[in-house]
Amino acid sequence: MSKIAVLGAGSWGTALAMVLADNDHEVKIWGRREIQITEINDLHTNNKYLPDVKLPHNIKAFTDIGMTLVDTDAILLVVPTKSIRTVVKLILPYLRTDIPIIHASKGIEPSSSKRISEMIEEELPKGNSNPVVVLSGPSHAEEVSQRQPTTVTVSSLNMDAAEYVQDLFMNQSFRVYTNADLIGVELGGALKNIIALCAGLTDGLGFGDNAKAALMTRGLAEIARLGIKLGANPLTFSGLSGLGDLIVTCTSVHSRNWRAGNMLGKGMSIDEVLEQMGMVVEGIRTTEAAYLLAKKVNVEMPITSALYGVLFSRKKPEDAVEELMGRVKKHEGEDLSGLLPNK
Repeated sequence: MSKIAVLGAGSWGTALAMVLADNDHEVKIWGRREIQITEINDLHTNNKYLPDVKLPHNIKAFTDIGMTLVDTDAILLVVPTKSIRTVVKLILPYLRTDIPIIHASKGIEPSSSKRISEMIEEELPKGNSNPVVVLSGPSHAEEVSQRQPTTVTVSSLNMDAAEYVQDLFMNQSFRVYTNADLIGVELGGALKNIIALCAGLTDGLGFGDNAKAALMTRGLAEIARLGIKLGANPLTFSGLSGLGDLIVTCTSVHSRNWRAGNMLGKGMSIDEVLEQMGMVVEGIRTTEAAYLLAKKVNVEMPITSALYGVLFSRKKPEDAVEELMGRVKKHEGEDLSGLLPNK
């Protein structure tokens, strides 16, 4: 049994806390809202994020981050990308040497083009020995909380730490693989949210399965092009944190990004969408980050560029689709050749 601190009491943080609690670990979960923390401790529910789900009694909740981190063996960060640096700064006074910092968030920082593991490492003291591990893959919190079969990947520059995290989470309903490609695992998890927004948008416009299949296929090629340019292993994008996560996020009503895109396709403004969602939609911020990063490293990402126009330049979704369909003719191999590993 290990002592795990879960920082972030939203749907995904709570679902992962349940997995750890099912494995008989001592789990402390941290959140900022007193009323939510009281609900978790007294009623063993978190109904705003996971309605009708009963939480294990070995999950204890706190608003005091210092109490959450007492004697912990591992820290799990499950907060929005924009909050990563702030939360890492909060844990520094309580951080024990050598314990892994796991993150299960999916995004890229627009201002720096940094992946989340890079953001965490930048905020840690120089020479710090805490390994950073990412957990990613096709995993809706709603299904994980119901203990439905789910499979994910963990990755780190320290594979001993990745295997330790694999053992923390692995059980009959939550299978965990390891993957040494940290860059690919993080980028796949982040960039698929862009394509999921587009998938929801095309559904909102009334397009059919043909359009969605084309979007997902071309979207995967686009993700891989950027990933390979940044040093990822091409094979990662055909795995759980690439194709797997892309499929589940583009095709499920559980997906926040799909739902947000669907509202946009039906004519709602971005402000109206965010107000109705009431939760973070990581794909919006990631679209901005990927658009800027692609320009910086000279990688063509037409789907991302089209969505950026809709989100940030008030382009009509119909006009963005028309531009994509009217692009100059190409050979499919021109875009897909980079997905194959070098012989």
